[in-house]
Amino acid sequence: MSTEAEFRHEVRQFLESLPALLAGTDDPLKRARLYLGARFDAGLGALDYPTEHGGRDLPRDLVMAYRQESSGRAPAEAGFGIGISMCLPTIRDHGSNELKERFLRPGLRGDEIWCQLYSEPGAGSDLAGLATRAARDGDEWIINGQKVWTSGAAEADMGILLARTDSSVPKHRGISMLVLPMDQPGVEVRPLRQMTGVSHFNEVFIEDARIPTSWVVGTEGDGWRLAVTLLAYERSSLGAGGGRQPISTGRLIDLARERSVNMDPVVRQDLARLHSQALIVGWLNQRSGIHPSVTKLWRSRQGRLASSIACRLAFPGGAAWDEGAEGEGWAYGVLDSPAHSLGGGTDEIQRNTLGERVLGLPREPAVDRDIPFSEVRRN
Repeated sequence: MSTEAEFRHEVRQFLESLPALLAGTDDPLKRARLYLGARFDAGLGALDYPTEHGGRDLPRDLVMAYRQESSGRAPAEAGFGIGISMCLPTIRDHGSNELKERFLRPGLRGDEIWCQLYSEPGAGSDLAGLATRAARDGDEWIINGQKVWTSGAAEADMGILLARTDSSVPKHRGISMLVLPMDQPGVEVRPLRQMTGVSHFNEVFIEDARIPTSWVVGTEGDGWRLAVTLLAYERSSLGAGGGRQPISTGRLIDLARERSVNMDPVVRQDLARLHSQALIVGWLNQRSGIHPSVTKLWRSRQGRLASSIACRLAFPGGAAWDEGAEGEGWAYGVLDSPAHSLGGGTDEIQRNTLGERVLGLPREPAVDRDIPFSEVRRN
């Protein structure tokens, strides 16, 4: 195994090759696909994966070294983050050999895009109340139901799906996790336009779609445990800086100078607080074993504070800000900021999780936890 110094040198050499590789390619999805393919082929795309699936099986300190070296130098993963940061690690840890052989390599190389088919219109934050059904039909599952707030579904090749395979048991025990091919009859994706002007989210309508019976992640009926596992990966990714980004402190400092308020003590205090929060998030992510809801909450707080500071610095002219390109315009950053507290589970859910699973506080009362799902009263 390489020493950390040798590994960092290897990473730097790879990163130095990227400008030539990506020259002349402006499309974010194409750039991400080129980058991920080159990264995997260079042996840097599956650092903590088993060697039999193209990985390096490296320890955490070297994985962190890669993140440090590549921060700010590697292209964004565009639409591939859900697969690389959430779906594929879950399959790596809990999938059958068939699923690992079929999905890990193409997903990590950027050959396939993934989405996460969790939320439903009738379930909300009560994810275990999902009603999408999976029924056996010979060697296939037949899927019927509806999902909502599905990021990237319009471009996705595959979806990690939670569906109810048994309604005769309590709601948490009758759920299975399956892999759904998105490009098939019976899967309809309808984009949802957000106030930012873009359509990250989608509704997904599923009618008699088909999945091979062997494409269950883990075992039938164990979907809730795996759903929680994937959500932990999602929250860790968001806390580490994946997904949507807060307005950067550097941009806000430039805005304060432009408005000639950079010497105002209140403004300086706000900017110092934002800078301190970014440092805290970075330090938290260097700790092993920290609960992912902690870093996720810190990132949400940072995103909301950055938006609030931007609006105050621009007042009263902020209302006239152009929408701007995705991720670039001031208006986009402000309008997108509430999503920091929603994506990956609301702040309230994160606090409940920490209270119950870390602090050992009593669970909130639930009248439907121990009765068969078929007997649960629904709207």
